[in-house]
Amino acid sequence: MANLTPELEKARQKILKIAESYGLDCFETVFELITYDQINQFAAYGGFPVRYPHWRFGMEYEQLSKSYEYGLSKIYEMVINTDPCYAYLMEGNRMVDQKLVMAHVFGHCDFFKNNQWFSPTNRKMMDQMANHATRIRRYMDRYGVDEVENFIDKVLSLENLIDRHAPYRKKSSEKASSGVKAAELALLNVNRDYMDEYINPPDFVRHQKEKAAIEAQKMAKFPHEPQRDVLEFLMHNAPLKNWQQDVVSIIRDEAYYFAPQGMTKIMNEGWASYWHAKMMTQNIMNDSEVIDFCDAHSGTMAMQPGGFNPYKVGIELFREIEDRWDKGRFGKEWNECDDIHAKQHWDKKTGAGRDKIFEVRRNYNDVTFLDEYLTEDFCVRNKMFVYKFNKRTNRFEIDTRDFPLVKKQLLFQLTNFGQPIIQVENANFENRGELLLTHLYEGVEMQPDYTKETLKNLQALWTRPVNLATVIEGEGKLIRFDGQDFKEFSLSPQEPSSQASGAD
Repeated sequence: MANLTPELEKARQKILKIAESYGLDCFETVFELITYDQINQFAAYGGFPVRYPHWRFGMEYEQLSKSYEYGLSKIYEMVINTDPCYAYLMEGNRMVDQKLVMAHVFGHCDFFKNNQWFSPTNRKMMDQMANHATRIRRYMDRYGVDEVENFIDKVLSLENLIDRHAPYRKKSSEKASSGVKAAELALLNVNRDYMDEYINPPDFVRHQKEKAAIEAQKMAKFPHEPQRDVLEFLMHNAPLKNWQQDVVSIIRDEAYYFAPQGMTKIMNEGWASYWHAKMMTQNIMNDSEVIDFCDAHSGTMAMQPGGFNPYKVGIELFREIEDRWDKGRFGKEWNECDDIHAKQHWDKKTGAGRDKIFEVRRNYNDVTFLDEYLTEDFCVRNKMFVYKFNKRTNRFEIDTRDFPLVKKQLLFQLTNFGQPIIQVENANFENRGELLLTHLYEGVEMQPDYTKETLKNLQALWTRPVNLATVIEGEGKLIRFDGQDFKEFSLSPQEPSSQASGAD
């Protein structure tokens, strides 16, 4: 592999064989040995050696560099979801750290290749990123660095306004026929005119015409259905120049590439941690490396009360699933057993744990993973409660141990990465060419400062006023920004949806 020392190359070959013996199935994995400065550069670029030029990458590099120099943090491993996978080892790390990183990386690579939520991603993103960088540099040369960078700033503030589940759905084709034609097709064909009123009674015909009018009204609205991929909608419908449209497509493509990593953070890190711990303790490290390994591993797995460590939660949940399926602690008989003593000593010796965790690795994302397998007993053992800050004692304290509430709050934070779900409702709101978006309110209000900045950037791309229907202090509100001023209107409980339809 690339520029590894003979000792590291020998360790890589050994660890790969061990990983394959456990059933891990990876893309070819290329390890590169780089300096701490290089690894900070790559980390600032999201793990890639090349990205398009922008000030935020420089800012992230400075933060990483300062954090490393002051001893506040250290990057042990970094791996890219491509085919082949690229992974980086940092010069100067202890040999036990390098072996731990290799084992951890093979766990990630197996997850990238086999988890279904990564199946639509571009496996040649290394080349695509370089292509993106070339195109944006060309635009900077042609239109000026400031103009292009300022436009990128606006689009980056909107990069989370995509439909993260769109790649997993088949796009429904638009109906070519109008609502009137659809209604006419519902009438039965009649070969003889004198039979028409018997086969298609007047009441039936009237009903079909009413349906046709409703369908025609829906088709007149644009878009016909709400669009969650706001970036795609702007890319195709906002009055953008060709280079601006291309920049939007670049940022959107990269947002979709990184989306599965956010959707599977707990599972991905838990899976990699599970395998590095198993391989290191059972197959790789020698006696002299035990303390150093435990020091590195425990530092990664530490989780403070009130905190949330995806490495810790992921590895412990995979271990829990394996143990339950090895002992037969699942199914109808287990769920219906009310004997606490019997449950504590339950062991059917089914031995299905290993197969089960591979099945889970293949089919789940973080939300479905925790929804299916997070149990009350697991939360108690790992001190996963809901905490709140007590101003009197100046510390976080347990607010509730109620398991359904704990689980609900955790799943809510993971759904859409805890960000509000926004969709395009109408691009000709009130027949004025204004953009109407709706916030799918689920009990949490949007932050006013973020809302205003987002609307400013949306308006800059749309160029006409932008409206957002949301809920503030329990009341439906319509926030409007026309490029200069913000205005807020009250909506009746049924008004957001009716106004969202609008008159075109």
